Amino acid sequence: MLIKLAVLFSGNGSNLENILEKLHKKTINGLSYEVVLCITNKKEAFGIQRALKFGLQSLIIEHKDYENREDFDSILVKEIQKSGADLTILAGFMRILSPVFTKKIRAINLHPSLLPLFKGANAIKESFQSDMKVAGVSVHFVNEELDSGKIIAQAAFEKEENMSYEDFERKIHGLEHELLPKAVMKIFEKKA
Repeated sequence: MLIKLAVLFSGNGSNLENILEKLHKKTINGLSYEVVLCITNKKEAFGIQRALKFGLQSLIIEHKDYENREDFDSILVKEIQKSGADLTILAGFMRILSPVFTKKIRAINLHPSLLPLFKGANAIKESFQSDMKVAGVSVHFVNEELDSGKIIAQAAFEKEENMSYEDFERKIHGLEHELLPKAVMKIFEKKA
């Protein structure tokens, strides 16, 4: 069975590349995965170069070219539906999506905190600065409410005494790279 994936990204694209390395054109436990669409909302996103290494052209749809969030989201929906993607992965896609998107597209998001704590764009910093002794990452389904969909998977680590912010951030990104492909496989493994 072939599972088609769409990946949305806004910047560096390390999680996009991670998905491409671990799942794209791979068969795992009887399921084949293929990234059929890469979309970015920023024409200077480095993820575009990462996708090219795998022979994939990224579709650039800049949100600033649209009058409102709904118009932008409806273009995303049209392109994702056209691709036939079974699942859309938000991998560092820095946009809050409206019901125009969330009601039509089955999507998951990778978030750099242990949800429901530290929602939003500053999650790594807030998690680092908190008194919590553990930190981590979450993969959840996307719904209308920011970082509030049903959690699919989480991974955590214990904060080290006197850990630098850079080391903390590196640890978060390392966990993201482990967790995201596993979460995608977990969603589909029941169908195998």
